[in-house]
Amino acid sequence: MPRYEMLNNIAHRDLRVATGFGPEFGDAVGMVPAYPSEFAELQREYPIFLRKDTATGEWQSVVLLGFEQHENLFLQDGRWNAAYLPGAAAKGPFLIGFQESRIDGVLGQEAVMHVDLDHPRVKAMQGEPVFLPQGGNTPYLDHIAGVLRGIHDGHAFGAAMFARLDAHELIQPLTLDVQIEPQHRVSVNGLHAIDRDRLAGLDGAALAELNRAGYLEGAYLMLASLHNMRRLIAEKQRRLRMLDAAAATVRN
Repeated sequence: MPRYEMLNNIAHRDLRVATGFGPEFGDAVGMVPAYPSEFAELQREYPIFLRKDTATGEWQSVVLLGFEQHENLFLQDGRWNAAYLPGAAAKGPFLIGFQESRIDGVLGQEAVMHVDLDHPRVKAMQGEPVFLPQGGNTPYLDHIAGVLRGIHDGHAFGAAMFARLDAHELIQPLTLDVQIEPQHRVSVNGLHAIDRDRLAGLDGAALAELNRAGYLEGAYLMLASLHNMRRLIAEKQRRLRMLDAAAATVRN
């Protein structure tokens, strides 16, 4: 159960965050949320899909990391084997929360950073310091603040973007059923993708609308990202061969 507190340099002056990777830090997941603000980076390494939140009915973009619920094929020996780390994974125990504040007599919501003190990266009691000895932010915390800003801005932009793509019937269900090896087949349910043919068939007015809003680029980045499925399949095949080799060694 998360235990969030508003971050401050007095109560959390000695806070450290483990920055390695592994199942012990919650990294063994088959997919993580993604945000349009990072699509340009993500599409170089990860396949980007859409899922519908059953509670809210809203679309959420995700990057696929593996073919099973707790399979992250980018994890290996305490490393994350990619040049770009998705913001949802990079943020660690931090998130943006809101508190009421009054500015010039007007009551509003102010974004403030919170930390989950029960997060395994915090409970490890080692890693990157969050505050400098004199109380200022460390470069690590400044980096996390940038990641959280990207997530916050990307979430709002994504909600509007996906609603318009859906209105143009560009979001279609996808059957992800992959033959990894002759004896090994995997499937992932609930994923959706941009329909390339429908996108190509939009008239000029629809394309202009999506382009002016900045949504057209995101749709094409999502389509381009699907080429990364080959990388996931190749890594899955490699790991299956390793398991087969290890099993053969045990039998012998």
